[in-house]
Amino acid sequence: MNGSELPVPERDLPFDPDGVEIGDEAVFDLLEPAVQEWWLREFGEFVPENGGFFTPPQESAIPRIYEGTNTLICAPTGSGKTLASFASIINNLFKKNRESEDGLENAVYCLYVSPLKSLANDIHRNLEVPLEGIEEIVAERDGDEEMGEIRHAIRHGDTSSSDRQKMLGETPHILNTTPETLAILLNSPKFREKLRNVEYVIVDEIHSLAEGKRGTHLAVSLERLEALADEEITRIGCSATIEPLEGVAEFLVGREAPDRDPREYEIVDARFAREFDLKLECPTDDLINTPRDIVQDRFYRRLHELIQEHTNTLVFTNTRSGAERVLHNLRERFDEYDDENSGCHHGSLSKDVRHRIEGKLKAGDLDVVTSSTSLELGIDMPHVDLVVQVGSPKSVAALLQRVGRAGHRVGQTVTGRVLALDRDELLECAVMLKKAEEGFVDSVSIPENAQDVAAQHVYGMAIAEIRPEREVKAILRRAYPFRNYDEEEWESLMRYLTAEYAGLEDRNVYAKVWRDENDPPDGEHHHEEFPVGEPLIGKRGRLARVIYMTNIGTIPDSFTCDVYTRATDEWVGQLDEGYLDTLEKGDVFVLGGDHFEYRYRRGSKVYVDRTSARPTVPSWYSERLPLSYDLGREILAFQEALLEHYEAGGPPRVRAWLRDFPLDDDSVRAIARLFDYQCRYAGPESVSTPDLLAIEVERDRDEYERHYYIHSSYGRKLNDGFSRLLAYRCAQEATTNVRVAVADNGFVLSMPLNRKVDLEGILDDLDPERVRDDLRRALSGTDLLQRYFRINATRSLMILKRYKGYEKSASQQQVSSEMLLGFAEGLDDFAVIEETYREILDDKLNVAELEDLVARIDAGEVEVSRRLLDWPTPRAFGLATLSASDVVLAEDESAALQSFHEHVLEEIGEESLAGLAADE
Repeated sequence: MNGSELPVPERDLPFDPDGVEIGDEAVFDLLEPAVQEWWLREFGEFVPENGGFFTPPQESAIPRIYEGTNTLICAPTGSGKTLASFASIINNLFKKNRESEDGLENAVYCLYVSPLKSLANDIHRNLEVPLEGIEEIVAERDGDEEMGEIRHAIRHGDTSSSDRQKMLGETPHILNTTPETLAILLNSPKFREKLRNVEYVIVDEIHSLAEGKRGTHLAVSLERLEALADEEITRIGCSATIEPLEGVAEFLVGREAPDRDPREYEIVDARFAREFDLKLECPTDDLINTPRDIVQDRFYRRLHELIQEHTNTLVFTNTRSGAERVLHNLRERFDEYDDENSGCHHGSLSKDVRHRIEGKLKAGDLDVVTSSTSLELGIDMPHVDLVVQVGSPKSVAALLQRVGRAGHRVGQTVTGRVLALDRDELLECAVMLKKAEEGFVDSVSIPENAQDVAAQHVYGMAIAEIRPEREVKAILRRAYPFRNYDEEEWESLMRYLTAEYAGLEDRNVYAKVWRDENDPPDGEHHHEEFPVGEPLIGKRGRLARVIYMTNIGTIPDSFTCDVYTRATDEWVGQLDEGYLDTLEKGDVFVLGGDHFEYRYRRGSKVYVDRTSARPTVPSWYSERLPLSYDLGREILAFQEALLEHYEAGGPPRVRAWLRDFPLDDDSVRAIARLFDYQCRYAGPESVSTPDLLAIEVERDRDEYERHYYIHSSYGRKLNDGFSRLLAYRCAQEATTNVRVAVADNGFVLSMPLNRKVDLEGILDDLDPERVRDDLRRALSGTDLLQRYFRINATRSLMILKRYKGYEKSASQQQVSSEMLLGFAEGLDDFAVIEETYREILDDKLNVAELEDLVARIDAGEVEVSRRLLDWPTPRAFGLATLSASDVVLAEDESAALQSFHEHVLEEIGEESLAGLAADE
């Protein structure tokens, strides 16, 4: 069965070729007697009339894994999918151990790969319970059964050298690890032999790996492991949030050969195996006129009520500073919270602090923990019975991952509350919760043909052994992300790895491999195992293995940049380099309470001018996750449906429709009022829909600027690319600098009032076939290009982070990359440059989706509506105040918002809310 999708079983599941129905009883019969007894002790007696004791993912997955079928398990957190993955493996290892005279070999049989070290630690602890329990049962049986030890261990970057050495002598049969460590093990001369026995690989939280280069790296490692192993490997993937199921399943299993169909797999789709209780709440129905301190007070009082009503509460915010601030304010406002019963957890805290919080949370000793994203993935927290999300998590997948931390025990309802303090986020969250109820999940976008990852693996394979070029190429192409990797891309990569480009070695970038017909250089002997004339690949350099082992991986280093004024060379603070990706010359940002205009960067130094101009880039920009493209499209569809209800019956009809959503009354009234004012002020055509792109033009005479608000609610990635494309074209037409401010629901182009462009004409003139080239030109010379060239040059081992005991910091890497960038851009089809542009365009700016949007505009499928206004519309308030920080610690933007709001009310003849309140 290839790519089959299996529904959650009622109780009986069609399984074997003879059509025998397998439910709980038949699944139970697959298990060895000692495993059966452990399961009975752990989960209670088997009562068929009550539905048995296997959860839906367990009932579906255990038989498939037992039979060696590649299986993707999609099921909510707490539904038993991890045990579903391990149950058959433990059972089969026990059986193999019992039936063999010598027991299991001193080798690895199962690899569990996790995106996080802490998650690997957590699963390691959870493995001990079934393994020790089964061993105890065997020991109690007075010799009726004999069972050798099934060993398990964890190995990642924090594992000590002594523990790593011990694993060679006494090898774990089940090894928990990370993608980076697996790649190292494949090139460890002694340990790679221990991997030949691998029969199973479990990839946990597969969605979070698939969408980035860590997953690309892992996909190739799995193909290298498959080529090394003595038997075909059964692959198991697990996640609570996967879409598309088939695409991620194909990513998991790869191909038996290039240009072949994916390996066979089956999907266990148990996404709705648990009950969800989700609701959106807002502190007021009027987020504009209600004073900020009252909004904050209501927010914290409601949060306090929720925490007191539950045993253990996990609060997610969208930034680390937000998590700190929420905890601080809870402790300041209420006597019930102190160091003993509350805590904060995020990536900037020390490992010891994080582990202490995790331990107390798992033990149920903390009433509340605040976090950003660090507790989002599947660490087991059995006592958490409520998750509160502050603001929009930006995707349905993230929402489900976070609220899935609650009600972790099987049978418990997952309880989640979303508290929104901003009108744009209120709208996002309303759509998000409704789509979550309907079973919608944002799709994962998997990077393709990443040359930096290919460079690492080709180098690694050449180091492991001399082998035919066709074999290296085939292993690479069997991995799903490289299924479309063509000869042109391969030759570009090989020209880089063999340093064919003149001038590379003059800049200390040396050849990493040799390629030749069966006649290697440096006096090495002829390889009789390969036919004469067979093109071979091998490593260059005596230090190749050391360089590879100390430099591989895909997680980029980052650093902070010191900020200086140009006029006085005064140090004014530091900025995270991720934030610099958002800045262009002329952008204004806030640092230490002062406003600065960005001018340029040199290495790790940033130069600015003091200014009184208002900020153009929000301080949270680099830290908050972007709205998913899929959810952005759903928001546009929501707006279209809302307008239909509005035109049919006005605000009462809209409110009645919204009451079918999981919203409180304040949220319903706030959203209905927002669109009522929008339509009365600027007309329904000022609201973007799937078939309409709304643009408003505001003349800001105070700042002597013209602002173009483009309401493209497709998420920050596409909007970042779209804004750069339009700014590039506007700058050419108006011969002036164009400032850009980007958000999830649109972007702003600003230019001097005496410069005017025909934006509709520019949009009409865009050619979808030229979007990629135009955007590539717009990126030239930007800090974004410089940063990603450094990241890709380091991943491609063009710049070495570690060499002969010397470690090069991220800021030093940046200096090296800036010296190399100009030279590299002048090379023809240079793999590292091409990968840099590919990653920015495809993975960071959603260029494929942007090309589709431009094509639809070009074909007339998306109409452009333009309105000239003296003040922003209500849907543009957020764009007009983009300097606002995280909503929890927001700088008070009330004055600006109220000014905009008063002009809207004046225009539509609305003096107060009294009439509207009476109507409601």
